[in-house]
Amino acid sequence: MVRDGIYYGLALIAAAALVAWLTVPALAAIPLLLAAFFLWFFRDPERAIPAIAGAVVSPADGKVTSISVVEENGQKQTHISIFLNVFDVHVNRSPVGGVIETVQYYKGKFRNAMDPTCAGVNEQNVVTIRSEIGPVVMKQIAGLLARRIVFTKKVGDTVQRGERVGLIKFGSRTDIIFAGGAAMKVRVGDRVKGGSTVLAIAQPLAMTTPLRDLAEVR
Repeated sequence: MVRDGIYYGLALIAAAALVAWLTVPALAAIPLLLAAFFLWFFRDPERAIPAIAGAVVSPADGKVTSISVVEENGQKQTHISIFLNVFDVHVNRSPVGGVIETVQYYKGKFRNAMDPTCAGVNEQNVVTIRSEIGPVVMKQIAGLLARRIVFTKKVGDTVQRGERVGLIKFGSRTDIIFAGGAAMKVRVGDRVKGGSTVLAIAQPLAMTTPLRDLAEVR
C-alpha cells in the first residue's frame, strides 16, 4: 500500500472516533467508510514484470483510449494514452529500463482526462527515459479529480522496467511516447496493468554506452 493511504485512513479513523464521542455514534460510519475507501484506493499490488528484450510495458493501470503515430523532430513516434478511473490502481511504473534524462513539471488546468485536448493544457509531469529502444517519454497527466502528481525519481537515476516511479491521485491519464515501428500488442479499448501488460515490442538499438554506465556519464 502507498503510505498516503495509511495517512488518510488513520486521519479518518481518528475523525470517526471523534464523531462517535461528540455526536451520534452512527454518524461515525461515514468517516469509517471513507477510511476504507482510501485504504483500498492506495493499494499497490505486486506485478510480474515481463523479461522480453525491447518490451514496453504499461506505465499505469487503466484503459487504452488512444493509439496514434505522431511526428516529433522529423521522426515517427507511437503515442499511447491510458485513462485511469477512480477504481484503478494509481501507482505509476517505468515502461522501460534505462536512465532518467529529463523531468519537467508543467502547471495547467484540470480538465476531464478523457478529453483528447487535456494532454496539451492539463497539469502534468513529463519524464524522458533513455532506454535500449531509444528515448521513451512518459506523461503523468492530472484529470478532473486528480490534484497531485508524485514522481519519486530524479534526473540521472537508473530505473528498471516495471519499477515504481510515482503516483497520480484519483482520476487521471498517463501517456507514453516511443519510437515508431514497434510491434503493437494492445488495441484501443483494452484494459492494461501497470508493469505487467506489454504495450509493444520495439527493436533494441545498438548503444555504444551501456545503460548501467549512463548515470556516471551525465
